[in-house]
Amino acid sequence: MRAVDRVSFDVAEGETVGLIGESGSGKTTIGRAVLGLTQASDGRILYRGEDITRLRAEQHSRFSGSQQAVFQDPYGSLNPARTVGRSLAEPLEARDGRRAAGSAAEIARMLGQVSMPAEAADRYPHAFSGGQRQRLGIARAFATRPELVVCDEATSALDVVTQAQILGLLQRLGAETGVALLFIAHNLPLVAYLAQRVVVLYRGRVMERGPAQDVHEHPLHPYTKALTLAVPSSAPAVQRARRAERAEAVRENSANATEPPPLGCPFAPRCPSVADVCMDSRPADTPVGDRLIACHLFDPRSGHPQATVTKEVV
Repeated sequence: MRAVDRVSFDVAEGETVGLIGESGSGKTTIGRAVLGLTQASDGRILYRGEDITRLRAEQHSRFSGSQQAVFQDPYGSLNPARTVGRSLAEPLEARDGRRAAGSAAEIARMLGQVSMPAEAADRYPHAFSGGQRQRLGIARAFATRPELVVCDEATSALDVVTQAQILGLLQRLGAETGVALLFIAHNLPLVAYLAQRVVVLYRGRVMERGPAQDVHEHPLHPYTKALTLAVPSSAPAVQRARRAERAEAVRENSANATEPPPLGCPFAPRCPSVADVCMDSRPADTPVGDRLIACHLFDPRSGHPQATVTKEVV
């Protein structure tokens, strides 16, 4: 299978774009390719108009200061044998080529930026909670004043309260620094809170893209609807209703229950509106308002028996 198949999108200066999808949809592969950690087998990755797709490691290093990452595991992102101050000084030294860059004043500024006390610089990562470690990881990512930060499931390992705090921190830092964020996650409501635009992936292909709030509140693609209904609710009645709706929206409980057709829509085996054309033909990206939907239901030329000339967003 193709981990990423004809995925194309852009991230503007100061913009937050969300990459949404379940496990195995290709989100992390895209993020790693953007950062130069995974070699793309085809296609192009452009950074300010320059093709950086197949740069060697030493060539890609000149972009390391302007492109940073916040990973899922905050503890694994920090060297347990080094103090926090030493870990925060490292990217500055790599950027400036001198030890003076890691001064106490600069490190204190970085810690204050993520609401951590200056004395945290003398402690080791094991002394902090998961949320505090993620704050330290964010401080390290923003140390070089990057232009793009890739956040790969940066909140999924945290509890709900801490997730909200980290989202608020990223939102504030984005507004203060003008950094662009590529936010990778599987929770659509969470991403809609932070991002301006969202790209929904399934098995390496884009199903739907558009303004984040619109996609969250009124999903159009059958997969996006199923993804929205998969988000749990703390209210038992709401959760029961969502479970019943999802049972109607998805034909299979497991994404691996049926292999997708090689030529058609990858969601076809699980889609309640599947037709022969879905198994035999790849859907075109059809504009619907401000969105693009890769679904035969929204393409009047597709031949799908339920396709209509226009589909209005309620």
